[in-house]
Amino acid sequence: MTSYPEPNDTPTTVLRRPRGGRILAGVAAGIADYLGVDVTIVRIAFVVLTLVGGIGIPAYLAGWLLMPSEGAPTSALEQWLATHR
Repeated sequence: MTSYPEPNDTPTTVLRRPRGGRILAGVAAGIADYLGVDVTIVRIAFVVLTLVGGIGIPAYLAGWLLMPSEGAPTSALEQWLATHR
């Protein structure tokens, strides 16, 4: 029989923009923390995506809007939508 871990036994990794390690909005640092890779790799990926297809800048902006900052309960977009209802 295979035993499966209980849901509370596994650590939860949350995708957030950290306060430390930011250059612009912390999107690359948050993605790197979430994936467990060096932040330089994620930053290079954003630059390559920007140069190759132009999707790097819109992807970064989407990350800034959708990823909550460390310590914040909601993202910037959720906060904006809550105040403009």
